[in-house]
Amino acid sequence: MKIKELRDMSGDQLAATLQSAKETLFDLRIKSHMERLDSPSELKKNKKIIARILTILQQRAKSSDNKEQTKG
Repeated sequence: MKIKELRDMSGDQLAATLQSAKETLFDLRIKSHMERLDSPSELKKNKKIIARILTILQQRAKSSDNKEQTKG
């Protein structure tokens, strides 16, 4: 998933995608301990997606804080 696709999502969509990515990462971690993964790079890809989503959410929160401070 590209960063542009993530930035175009609404807050609710990002939250749903984040939850899905966290569940997938959990499943992959369990599977990696129980058996060999077909593609171990999936762990790294999922971690990157989670980090990107959290970064976008943090940037949005920061920009909304800045807007509130300039108004008040």
